[in-house]
Amino acid sequence: MDPVTMAAGSALVAAMATDAWQQARDGVVALWRRVHPERAEVVGGELEVLRTQVLEARQAQDPDTEQALEGVWRVQLQALLRRDPQAAGELRRLLDDQLDPVLNPGERERVHSIIQNATVSGGTSIQVGRDYHGNPPAPKA
Repeated sequence: MDPVTMAAGSALVAAMATDAWQQARDGVVALWRRVHPERAEVVGGELEVLRTQVLEARQAQDPDTEQALEGVWRVQLQALLRRDPQAAGELRRLLDDQLDPVLNPGERERVHSIIQNATVSGGTSIQVGRDYHGNPPAPKA
């Protein structure tokens, strides 16, 4: 799955629990309106339901539900990008300009820890999503 899609799905769910949730909702609906206009209003309604689910999960101290909701929206955003790969730049701008600024520092750090990049030339790169306890492979002679 595209790292920006993963980060945007997580940021969207986190933003739904903030005072700026309407801004987050409007940004996502605008993206849908451009790429998949016939679904834009339905997505707007789904986002209203999402907010209720996120608030209930937080009140119940239920991080598993919140993670499941992130997964659902990651899949939806990924499907949107499959329909229009050029929308990836718009999704990135939505993440950077509308979703990210409304998150608290801890949530912002969590969302951005999802995005990993590596450029390797003639060597080995090890990227992991959690702690890595091991030795890198020996260089080939």
